[in-house]
Amino acid sequence: MMSWRPWWWWWCFAVLSAAVVDSVCGGEVTYDGRSLIINGQRKILFSGSIHYPRSTPEMWPSLISKAKHGGIDVIETYVFWNQHEPKPGQYDFSGRRDIVRFIKLVQAQGLYACLRIGPFIQSEWNYGGFPFWLHDIPGIVYREDNEPFKFYMQNFTTKIVEVMKSERLYASQGGPIILQQIENEYKTVEKAFGDKGRKYVLWAANMSVGLETGVPWVMCKQDDAPDPMINACNGRRCGETFAGPNSPNKPAIWTENWTSSYPVFGEDARPRPVEDIAFHVALFIAKKNGSFINYYMYHGGTNFGRTASAYVQTAYYDEAPLDEYGLIQQPAWGHLKELHAAVKLCSETLLQGSQSNLSLGTKLQAYVFKGKSGKCVAFLVNNDSRTDVTVVFQNTSYELPRKSISILPDCKIEAFNTAKISTQTNTRSIQTVTKFDSTDQWEEYKESIPNFDDTSSRTNMLLEQMNTTKDVSDYLWYTFRYKNDPSNGQSVLSVNSQAHALHAFVNGVHTGSQHGSSSNSSFSLHSTVSFRDGMNNISLLSVMVGLPDSGAYLEHRFAGLRGVQIQSNGSLKGFTSNPWGYQVGLLGEKLQIYTDVGSQKVQWSKFGSSTTELLTWYKTVFDAPDGNEPVALNLASMRKGEVWVNGHSIGRYWVSFLSPSGKPSQIWYHIPRTFLKPTRNLLVVLEEETGYPVGISVGKAYIAKICGHVSESHPPPVISRMRSKKHGNRHGRRPKVQLRCPPNRSISRILFASYGTPSGDCEGYAVGSCHSSNSRSNVEKACLGKMMCSVPLSNKRFGTDPCPGTSKALLVDVQCT
Repeated sequence: MMSWRPWWWWWCFAVLSAAVVDSVCGGEVTYDGRSLIINGQRKILFSGSIHYPRSTPEMWPSLISKAKHGGIDVIETYVFWNQHEPKPGQYDFSGRRDIVRFIKLVQAQGLYACLRIGPFIQSEWNYGGFPFWLHDIPGIVYREDNEPFKFYMQNFTTKIVEVMKSERLYASQGGPIILQQIENEYKTVEKAFGDKGRKYVLWAANMSVGLETGVPWVMCKQDDAPDPMINACNGRRCGETFAGPNSPNKPAIWTENWTSSYPVFGEDARPRPVEDIAFHVALFIAKKNGSFINYYMYHGGTNFGRTASAYVQTAYYDEAPLDEYGLIQQPAWGHLKELHAAVKLCSETLLQGSQSNLSLGTKLQAYVFKGKSGKCVAFLVNNDSRTDVTVVFQNTSYELPRKSISILPDCKIEAFNTAKISTQTNTRSIQTVTKFDSTDQWEEYKESIPNFDDTSSRTNMLLEQMNTTKDVSDYLWYTFRYKNDPSNGQSVLSVNSQAHALHAFVNGVHTGSQHGSSSNSSFSLHSTVSFRDGMNNISLLSVMVGLPDSGAYLEHRFAGLRGVQIQSNGSLKGFTSNPWGYQVGLLGEKLQIYTDVGSQKVQWSKFGSSTTELLTWYKTVFDAPDGNEPVALNLASMRKGEVWVNGHSIGRYWVSFLSPSGKPSQIWYHIPRTFLKPTRNLLVVLEEETGYPVGISVGKAYIAKICGHVSESHPPPVISRMRSKKHGNRHGRRPKVQLRCPPNRSISRILFASYGTPSGDCEGYAVGSCHSSNSRSNVEKACLGKMMCSVPLSNKRFGTDPCPGTSKALLVDVQCT
């Protein structure tokens, strides 16, 4: 005898089972006031941002597959102009830049694609995605009604569209691309450009539509986007902040639902609770008739090399549902998967039905959708962030935790609540496998400190740094000579800078360093110096940690030194208009000593032989760790610089810049497996400050622990009900703890198990006043030695009711090995 299921359960089972073998075959894409329409069918679509240059081609299939299994329908990516056109008219679509390969992999896994061409993208990407050569185009003004800029923007946009068309990747050609974007959050700067701003918006819209791709275009954060452009929302709370489509014939689209806060050096991580993400997704659907939601980011990845913008750290959105290494991050991945499944249960009614809303009390609301066939869907909203409530809807009581939404696909049974997490939590660990703790393992090369006489570029003024380096290096040496009067005692060297960091040297000796922050565009260094009598050489190394990525008139932005003064015996002398000599970059960069060939161009010394420790290159070799787990480099003992493995830069590090909590923003740095050889991998570290390479180590990232915590108030997981029916299980509608170790690992130890009233949560727990003595033994029987297990919340499972009349919960924490 089969247990009873509501109608929507069977519908979900049939539709989602069919989706396993479904594939994207393109077709006509249009839209109306309710949604995108693909091949004549309205769609509610969940999208995830995965940026192809922030991972490796070898990672792409796994990332896309994990997104698909997380209930994602669409993969969204920006297009990175400065990666594809490093010089005017010279294009590069190789390696991590192979966007065609990336889009084809999306299609191969049966998903759609959203292409955000920009070509201004911001994205915490160096120079907002613009190639720096744009800066040198005569008369150019970025992002306004400016003919030079429009010429190059149109050239690049057309190039990308032509590449996509030539590979038949638009849905209109049978490909996966169903949506594309021109410009990016332009409304935030439009006012600065006056009338030329609005003219530019109209031009950009007409230009892109004129490319005739056969799929719709969007403009995000552009409430007055001209027809047929769809105006879209970016932010955390688009269910509350979005003014809505600017035409009744356009759908409500959310192009960026931020899954975290982008990370910068010197700040603590600010992860966003998945309960909050889910709440605002559900609210956007219920209140705004939202039908397209993109998670920014679904996988953040790595800002390899010098690709990050100002102060942005190397790991990008590591708190996303797929972490920097591509590992599934729980509970975010699983909870959003449940949300997607719950919404898909009732998508037909949401898309075709009529919406009404009903007040259930203060900050309490019901959004009800009714279809012509009598089907009914309800979203019950508790918008109070402090109080849990019980509401009555259609003569039935429902528990709504604070700031939560319950989804009732049939207006009766709760399928999902945004605050009730049934999915497991996991903990990422990194196991150290290789240490470089012997000084004999390291060699070093001391970067030379140039003097004025060593330079060939000379002016009588302080040059702007970005225009001087042309983004070929983070570093610019400013050098000058100073003749000191013998009667002077100690002097103070003062430097005002609008770069990001500064190291001062007098006669080749380090005299001081200073740096700014993401919240402060300028800083000053004041260093007490004892000059020698006569002529002194002063060398100032100005450092950028990425170029700016946003704001109006980006081409006019200033970086570098603004003023230099020396105070001696009460007198102050300025050197702004003094003869200056310049050197772009470091010698080690020019010689590429981070490569096998380049490293042979200099004489390396034994570790510890340099007279000063600043600006030192270190190198060693190591073998690749066994297995297939992601590999990471621990740089906790270092301070500031950049790292290369076999000539590949894995990014900048800035361990010495502590966050308000007193911790480095990042110490582990991803080394993609494809960067490695089996043996003798060349590791080169450029250390600007006084890091200690003997403390560096290599580790493997893996999921070490998983934990589940459910109570009687939790709805049973939507996905598990489908699986239960498929495999003949009859746990009915009970909540359950479901645990799953990563591939090739199994549950080796039960760290904690309590059925009753355990206190705390997966981050910290204890046995409560009610506890079944059979908790551990029952969980061990169900889970030990298995890759995955399911433990329902039931007295029968645990033999008896440990506390009759009391609402119970189950908390299980296990180790995977």
